[in-house]
Amino acid sequence: MNVSKMDEITINITLLDRPYRLSVARADEEKVRKAGNLINERVKYYSKHYAYKDVQDLLSMTALQFATSVVKMDAELTYRNQNLERQLEDLNNLLSEQS
Repeated sequence: MNVSKMDEITINITLLDRPYRLSVARADEEKVRKAGNLINERVKYYSKHYAYKDVQDLLSMTALQFATSVVKMDAELTYRNQNLERQLEDLNNLLSEQS
């Protein structure tokens, strides 16, 4: 995404007690903050419910969970788009038959 410097803001996000200074599109600020909070919450959950050697284990489990969610949502979106295309094609065929 090409964002002009005027549309960017600098925010501070803390992930696992480490601060990060990021430049983000103004429109994405809330999404980035929410994503940071989700990461922190998920890592905290894993730290309470699973054995781990170090924070890398927690981050790996968190990354795997989020990546799995993206793959599932992508498959669902693909299915819905294909289904919608099929329904539109059927509708178009019905309209063509009546013309």
